[in-house]
Amino acid sequence: MFQTSADSRWPSGNAWGAFVARHRHSLILAALSLSLLVMLCVAVAIGSTAIALSDVAAALLGLPTEKPSTAGVITSIRLPRALTALLAGAALGVAGLQMQTLLRNPLADPFVLGITSGASLGVALVVLASGSAMAGLLTGGFGIGGGLVLVTAATLGALAILIPTLIIAARLANPSTVLIFGLMTGYGVSAFVTVLVAGASPEQLQRWTAWGFGSFSAVTWSDLPVFAPVILFGIAVALISIKQLNAMLLGDNYARSMGVNTRFTRLITMGSASMLAGAVTAFCGPIGFLGVAVPHLARALTSTSDHAVLVPVSVLLGAQIALFAQIVSLFPGQFGSLPLNAVTALVGAPVVLFVILKSRRGVLS
Repeated sequence: MFQTSADSRWPSGNAWGAFVARHRHSLILAALSLSLLVMLCVAVAIGSTAIALSDVAAALLGLPTEKPSTAGVITSIRLPRALTALLAGAALGVAGLQMQTLLRNPLADPFVLGITSGASLGVALVVLASGSAMAGLLTGGFGIGGGLVLVTAATLGALAILIPTLIIAARLANPSTVLIFGLMTGYGVSAFVTVLVAGASPEQLQRWTAWGFGSFSAVTWSDLPVFAPVILFGIAVALISIKQLNAMLLGDNYARSMGVNTRFTRLITMGSASMLAGAVTAFCGPIGFLGVAVPHLARALTSTSDHAVLVPVSVLLGAQIALFAQIVSLFPGQFGSLPLNAVTALVGAPVVLFVILKSRRGVLS
């Protein structure tokens, strides 16, 4: 009798399986959100001097820590760095997803299509070709004014490369040709930046080299009021255009038959991706591989092409991978840190190679 009562109260294994299958994507989002919170705490705890997670939690909650100086280190240095990594990873993940959907190519991302190269050109013109007034503005952090100048320059530079790429994409049926065009444009931009580097002063060259390694540590609380709203706005645009992106996965003709204004959708997606990539490039440097790797990891995890799932998963997954890269880059501790781009390459390059080996047609499935 007791056993029968227990069986009536608890669902069978098949019922649990059906529940998990029905709510699989919601469970994935919940698990990613929880793991992101844990990763954020770990990223704040790790640095030149390790801090206990209990002190991290106390400082974040405004409670006293074991050492009074610990709270200052967490709130003024490590928390802004961790939040920057979170926002940058989310931005690059979404930008990569948008570009792969727009061109229906698994290797499309802001870096491959030349968006990051264009953003780098905008920053190079500000940092390397600027006078002493701008150099003074950029010394000791970007600040509100410096942040606006860099974000504007990076976004305009990204658009200057992306618009011709998309015009070529509209006239060519082979997406691989579009990627080649983006790569060649990126190489040309890099050559022009090299000319600027050759004529830069030692101080400008030092700032440019440090920026080129990529870092989440340069952004402070005074920069986040510029950086965060740009990223959040770009992600919001991606969320609003979910239905249009789903329709464009099946081609422009199908999207038009569903009432989608394909030109407007391309313009909005182009602007959002360039804004996200431009902001990250301006504040953190040219962070490679995350844009191409995160969307594929999101698809593998969710087994879907629905952007209603892929966009939030790319946000959470990109944020976690960026935080993980930040943690790995700080492993040397008091002896220094690893270049962030080297760490992201170790994460993203295997994903890119896997996609190349797996793909037969070179189009996004």
